[in-house]
Amino acid sequence: MFQKVFRRGASIRQGPPPPLADGGSRRGVALALGGGAARGWAHIGVLRALDEARIPISMIAGTSIGALVGGCYLAGKLDELEAFACSLTRRGLIRFLDFSISGAGLIGGMRLNRRLTEALADTRIEDLPRRLVCVATESRSGHEVWLDSGSLVLAMRASYALPGVFLPVACSGRTLMDGALVNPVPVAVCRAYEEPLVVAVNLNYDLFGRAAVLRLRAGNGAGDTALPASEDDAVNDKRGKAGIARSMVDAFGIIQDRISRARLAGDPPDLSLQPRVRDIGMSEFFRARETIELGYAEASRQIAEIRRLSESLPRR
Repeated sequence: MFQKVFRRGASIRQGPPPPLADGGSRRGVALALGGGAARGWAHIGVLRALDEARIPISMIAGTSIGALVGGCYLAGKLDELEAFACSLTRRGLIRFLDFSISGAGLIGGMRLNRRLTEALADTRIEDLPRRLVCVATESRSGHEVWLDSGSLVLAMRASYALPGVFLPVACSGRTLMDGALVNPVPVAVCRAYEEPLVVAVNLNYDLFGRAAVLRLRAGNGAGDTALPASEDDAVNDKRGKAGIARSMVDAFGIIQDRISRARLAGDPPDLSLQPRVRDIGMSEFFRARETIELGYAEASRQIAEIRRLSESLPRR
């Protein structure tokens, strides 16, 4: 393994995962909710579809916005989160962003943090009705960090602290950043807790193709421009030049895609849900209604297979 895994309570714990608090059945579905910035609103639609179909959820492992949506769901705040997401407009986003050119991030995130704190107050992960694990990254060592107890708001903030955009989070003497740097779709977390049925929600599977290698001519001078290498490149050219924030988010998306492909190849889920969110920009949080519907549609399409897999599990 190329990463060391930590679990955090009051301090970092090691050893096997603790038993289920209710000592109950393992017949539910363990969800691995992946990162994907604005595309992560699709997780809300997935959870809505599973609830409507009465598919039990035994645990949630979430990375980045997957941790945010999963945490709010288990805390009983999914309605409030959905209302908040759907209220966002292109201009309205500015109210929740505190820009800064000093420090480690373009956005401090404290306005968003205050909104989360108002809704979740002193909610602790261990008090949730089902297990939640938020995945983050330790900035100095690159270790994968599993936050499975303590402050829910702090754990979610650490998991979505996108480098260069949101400020990193101090936690137990460590500096934590976005978990998608090491584990974009945390199937391995569910496996470590011995969950027999793991369903992943992968928001990046079709964004960048299959890592093709392109050979291009560089051109003859500063004024030359190369033709688009593909139809996708032609579409991107029409969008105009990217600013610094867009460039960072796009670069992070590429990294996330490549890491998730490698990790899922070695530890695949039992079923992968792949909402068709390719056309949703990673910073287009104001397109929540559309994104939620895409998540709902994908989960609804797979309900029969999820139910079949769940019913095939041995009773305990």
